[in-house]
Amino acid sequence: MKINSLNSTPYQDDEAFDQQFSPRIQKLSKIHWSPLKIIKTAAIFLAPQPGSKVIDIGSGAGKFCIAAAHYCPHAEFYGIEQRKNLYQTSKRLKIRSGLNNVHFTHGDFTEINLKDYDGIYFFNSFAENLSSNGRIDNSIQYSPSLYNYYANYLYKILEEKPIGTRLVTYHVDENEIPASYRLTDSDFNQKLKLLIKH
Repeated sequence: MKINSLNSTPYQDDEAFDQQFSPRIQKLSKIHWSPLKIIKTAAIFLAPQPGSKVIDIGSGAGKFCIAAAHYCPHAEFYGIEQRKNLYQTSKRLKIRSGLNNVHFTHGDFTEINLKDYDGIYFFNSFAENLSSNGRIDNSIQYSPSLYNYYANYLYKILEEKPIGTRLVTYHVDENEIPASYRLTDSDFNQKLKLLIKH
């Protein structure tokens, strides 16, 4: 992995941030992980007050959580990722960042309790089940039925969350979000949606 020069910061732009990854992960980042501008907008919305707890479902190599933790040091950011190699990459990045307000778990998001989080970030990590184009790797199973299972599970969890829960989606169809979540703002050609449960 490249080391950034002393005059730069990994948070100045996506190219600088992604240089912390291996060449393979850098290529994947352009498709599978959020740009820093998206992350900053989402993090500020999801963590409006000190102590906010935010989870990224399908956290990949950790880019969202690490950058969000940098932008919002008053909040705690958690990532759940089912691919062990990406989870390990995120753990290494966390150590390198020196941030203490970011945490990663290896596993399936259906296996953890999402009730503990005030905010949820979701960059459609289920979409790989619908198309073989652009898949990260072949280390996990894919199928349309898995997509439906995950989408329905998340929908139910979102319905059960309390009023005031904050949700940010990126490249997600609004039909997959319960109607109780009201759009407060959208950005980046309406690909990014900021919602609050009412």
